Amino acid sequence: MNGQQAAQRIVAIKPIGVPTEGRGIDLQVKVTAPASGRDLPVIVFSHGNAWSMDGYEPLVDRWAAAGFVVVQPTHLDSRRNGIGFDDPRFGTIWRVRIADLHAVLDNLGDILDEAGLRGRVDEGRVAAVGHSWGGQTVGTLLGARVLDADGTPGEDFAHPAVRAGVLIAATGTGDTLTPFAAEHLPFMRPDYSTMTTQALVVTGGEDRSAMSTRGPDWFTDAYHLSPAPKSMLTITEGQHTLGGIAGESVAETTDEDPARVALVADAVSAYLLDVFGLDDTAWKDLDARAATSDGAFLLEHR
Repeated sequence: MNGQQAAQRIVAIKPIGVPTEGRGIDLQVKVTAPASGRDLPVIVFSHGNAWSMDGYEPLVDRWAAAGFVVVQPTHLDSRRNGIGFDDPRFGTIWRVRIADLHAVLDNLGDILDEAGLRGRVDEGRVAAVGHSWGGQTVGTLLGARVLDADGTPGEDFAHPAVRAGVLIAATGTGDTLTPFAAEHLPFMRPDYSTMTTQALVVTGGEDRSAMSTRGPDWFTDAYHLSPAPKSMLTITEGQHTLGGIAGESVAETTDEDPARVALVADAVSAYLLDVFGLDDTAWKDLDARAATSDGAFLLEHR
């Protein structure tokens, strides 16, 4: 990100309600945007387990400063709602998460109106981005499906408004779930063979999940098993929160590194600016930097 972007003032508006049916708890979103500018692209962001619209400021603020309007829903699994693994509602939350993103996309115009941004946004340039469980959620909007116990793909949740996506530390596939995950998170079996929408996959080379018997390569499945075009950014020493993308000094950050967080944030904005045809400079620069990074991060394309 250049100095001009870093100096861009941003504004945040919350909470904004989004209409849903049968959810039990109102769906609310936070909108973060540049204070100025027009024809702004949109990122709809899906948080990881237990987080909310108030997390991930190190990413969201940087994206807004780079010229994006970011819409963050609070999913039912947010810790503020108190729905744990033993709650009978937990088994279907993965579906509610997907419905949340559909509701945001279907009501995007009204959300922007309430945030006072409708005339400044290009609603034809919409991306979906997610971290961890949010990555799997976003994957379904790009065309991925969820395998049932027999290995049969479930329904298609792809959304036509989403032109591109970014999956950060997203669930892998295969019969490699640990006993705990198999019992409590059986939906963590994505089928990426139908994820046709263009996407960037972001992984950590040291991301070892307690949910899978595989190592860090589990998080590369979205790249290797989905149809092109796809790109993958690997942060060689990155762990699951990739330096602390959910927030500064949060408890689950095991590899705190602000520079690593900035790299992830800027890679996402560079990728989306490129695929939206707005500016390819930063994406080309990141490709060049990867070639000379001494292996600190890798960038692949297919």
